[in-house]
Amino acid sequence: MTNETLQQYRQELHDHLTKELLPFWTQRAADRVNGGFITHFDQYGNDSGEDEKSLIAQTRSIYTYSSAHRAGYGDGELADLARHGVEYLLTNMWDQEHGGFYWMTNRKGEVLIDQKIVYGQSFAIYCLSEYTLATGDNRGIEYAQKVFDLLQKYAADTCYGGYFEMFHRDWTLKGPGAAGGDRKTLDAHMHLMEAFTTLYEGTQQPIHRRKLLEVIDLLVTKIMHPIYGTGVPQFWADWRVAPQIKFDVIWGWDRFTEDGVKREAEDNTSYGHNGEFAWLLIHALDILAIPYDAYHDQLLKPFVHAVTNGVDWEHGGVFVEGSHSGEVYDREKEFWQQAEVLIGFLDAYRIFGDEIYWNAYANVHRFVMDKMINHPVGEWWPLMTRQGIPIWTHMSHSWKINYHTVRSVVQSIRRLDKLLTTA
Repeated sequence: MTNETLQQYRQELHDHLTKELLPFWTQRAADRVNGGFITHFDQYGNDSGEDEKSLIAQTRSIYTYSSAHRAGYGDGELADLARHGVEYLLTNMWDQEHGGFYWMTNRKGEVLIDQKIVYGQSFAIYCLSEYTLATGDNRGIEYAQKVFDLLQKYAADTCYGGYFEMFHRDWTLKGPGAAGGDRKTLDAHMHLMEAFTTLYEGTQQPIHRRKLLEVIDLLVTKIMHPIYGTGVPQFWADWRVAPQIKFDVIWGWDRFTEDGVKREAEDNTSYGHNGEFAWLLIHALDILAIPYDAYHDQLLKPFVHAVTNGVDWEHGGVFVEGSHSGEVYDREKEFWQQAEVLIGFLDAYRIFGDEIYWNAYANVHRFVMDKMINHPVGEWWPLMTRQGIPIWTHMSHSWKINYHTVRSVVQSIRRLDKLLTTA
């Protein structure tokens, strides 16, 4: 690592962010007729016409525009976009009777799926807290706290800890199996950690700090593998490991077998999730003012696993997933995993100082810049072969949205700046 290399990578990311990635969204995302955001675009950046506005895509978009504005980009345009999204979210997706946000509306704002999914509620807390921190509009924190309180009332498991995740509109728990009422997941609890972190940053309330610490404790003692420190995807209510299955409402487009069970269903871990977990924990510790040494092993292990097993040193980028012990199962390259390990490897290098993390960052950075970004359009390809040839070609839909890509570039620039000050 040299100062010149740091400057080069920073410039590449800054140019991509300001000339390609943010313009992709600011030029086409706002629905000026019905409110909220259009979130489905084909490989050319054209509206692909799906008649839906999902909670996950609307909230992630609000987070993206808010956080990029807070980081100093957009000259106010991104704050206006975030406000535009919040207006739609509060007007069309908030359940006035039972509280919480609906999972899906159509483009006009009519409710299509009225269920309460904790994964989506976590992003509501996350984006609305970030929105207030970015703009000063207190409606964000007000509604973020409402959702937080609903989760404590209806979703918190007072027997085994953590949160149930799948509810009907009135917050009654859904059934077992594909309905998801008998499962708990790494994904939802990791995103609750990031949501509670930003909520606590905005409120400084002891209850938010306490619940954040509870989720962190659960992640490091129950959810991450006891030996390898890697993420285990799904559990039964009592935190026994459960086979990873496809749920009716979410994750339906992921790569599962026809019977809805994932390959190696009880022994698979995502390199992207592990990198994401570690850097989100680092950020939470920063907000909590807790030293990293308090969680040294819990931070180091997922980074070691990702850099040892997940990095493709031959073709570049990071693989999708493998076993906890190290075998790689899926050698394709998925957009969000690249995005998260860029941030993670920079944090790992910054904290632990091992050159292998810088080399891993440089490897993934080069793969993203040279292969994963659809430069003529501005966004990233969603899924590629190991060699970097697009498999899926849409630029956006409800699950492939701007949250991972924009956040990755903004946060990577921030970390490169830290390294530049000490280089």
